[in-house]
Amino acid sequence: MCQPVRSRREKPPWWPETEPWPPRHELHDRPGRRRFFRRLAAFAFIVMAFGIYGAVTLGWQIITRLRPETSVAPLAFAAIFILAMCAFGLVGLSFARLRGATTSLRGVMDAADRVAAGDYRTRVAEGGPYSPIRNLARSFNTMTERLEQHDRQRRDLMADVAHELRTPLTVIQGKLEGLVDGVYPRDDAHLQSLVEETHVLSRLIEDLRTLAQSEAGALKLQKEAVEPGDLVRDAVQAFAGEAEAKRIVLNVDAARDLAPIEVDAVRIREVMTNLLSNALRHTPAGGSVTVRVAAAASGGLSVSVIDTGPGMTADEIARAFDRFYKGTGSRGSGLGLTIAKGLVTAHGGEIRATSEPGRGTTITFTLPQPR
Repeated sequence: MCQPVRSRREKPPWWPETEPWPPRHELHDRPGRRRFFRRLAAFAFIVMAFGIYGAVTLGWQIITRLRPETSVAPLAFAAIFILAMCAFGLVGLSFARLRGATTSLRGVMDAADRVAAGDYRTRVAEGGPYSPIRNLARSFNTMTERLEQHDRQRRDLMADVAHELRTPLTVIQGKLEGLVDGVYPRDDAHLQSLVEETHVLSRLIEDLRTLAQSEAGALKLQKEAVEPGDLVRDAVQAFAGEAEAKRIVLNVDAARDLAPIEVDAVRIREVMTNLLSNALRHTPAGGSVTVRVAAAASGGLSVSVIDTGPGMTADEIARAFDRFYKGTGSRGSGLGLTIAKGLVTAHGGEIRATSEPGRGTTITFTLPQPR
């Protein structure tokens, strides 16, 4: 359903107090816009009037030439009268349709002013006598819906970033104040905890930078030919200590004779790090995490990270790769899977998650072999 458009005289609640309402460009443009539509209507009326005159004259000439013995035959009068009435009716219908089209165009132009001013909730009625006009209104509404969605995502992102940055900063501030006030002793243990919080903060900032670059298509990849099995085993080996401490079995199932693949090894290792960290975080003690490496059916490489955690619902799977989305009990930043998706996509690959509640989760990504 289309949302009602506010009156042009009503100032939106979000409008900055430092800027005049209505916007300056609206104040200057409205008189010119009225003149444009008046001139368009006058031009259309003149063209239609000449059209009627030409049609009547042409009809008169044809009839008088067919009946030269009479200058003013009753048949000629009847034919001219019918032709004139039809022409007037056609002119009236055309004028009404033209007026409807100009009204629709005026509505789109007025709504475009509101969108230019930042009101993405503006919608126009998808009506009008001509299908191109209706298609224009439909496209305009689609555009404003997307702009509104993007604006909402931007606001949510800013709020999420502020929240994620606030947590380590609050911890650092509290511990520093405790050290200054003498609440905590100034020993290596407390200083080390501060260093760890700065690492968390640094990692979050780096994640945000990577995410911004991947979404903007500005991520530079340093591709080189690597052995897939070695790359995966190196990434898994980095989590061997954590898995042992949590009593989780960590396995690698790599197919033999895998062809080398050209990828950015650092970025793919980052993908593996995010997936393994996520899998270990959700796998209980006594469970297992298996990394399966095989040739993709369509060529290239397929890597699956399979855990025996609690699994995810269909709704959680649908939102798993959204920014800052955290499942039940998650303690991460909510960026790991989003960054993994961005890095895989930058390589021209795909990533997906499959899961059932109580049966673990499998996240698989595929990388194409450059031709």
